[in-house]
Amino acid sequence: MATTADLRNGLVIHYNHDLFQVIEFQHVKPGKGNAFVRTKLKSLTSGKVLDNTFSSGAGIIPVRVERHKFQFLYKDEVGFNFMNSETFDQVLIDEKLVTNADLMKEGQEVEILINTENDAALLCELPPFVELTVTYSEPGLKGDTANSPKKAIEVETGARIMVPLFIEEGQKIKVDTRTYDYVERVKS
Repeated sequence: MATTADLRNGLVIHYNHDLFQVIEFQHVKPGKGNAFVRTKLKSLTSGKVLDNTFSSGAGIIPVRVERHKFQFLYKDEVGFNFMNSETFDQVLIDEKLVTNADLMKEGQEVEILINTENDAALLCELPPFVELTVTYSEPGLKGDTANSPKKAIEVETGARIMVPLFIEEGQKIKVDTRTYDYVERVKS
């Protein structure tokens, strides 16, 4: 059994009859009273984020998970199909387990968290940045440069992203998968 001293970002724990991943944590020692640990936990079954406070030194139950690289093959009516890059085994994952699925294109390399107790897939994460081609862009208005204006575009996966006015159809852009923010144009 572990304690709150063993908490770290990315750790998966059993809590309230569910599996949660620690998104962030902070040890707090107030001037008066006992120390505690303030955490943000993400449910691996529902995706909800929960703020929770543990007493310092409280017991937690960590879950042993492994990260494996998979390649996204295709999506069908049942879910998303992936292939393990090392063993070439195929895995079917429910859509709710895939983070930011609308930024994932066929052939994309992803990481899947697997519970080692029962070999069940817990979560599918995209890399922090992906390169996508712009398929639809509204024309920008000339001279409209006050307050760093942005326009909505659509990329090859169907996701809609806000970008600067100079981005046009056919260009490749880099997108932050955690925030859906435009990062930069990709030079060909």
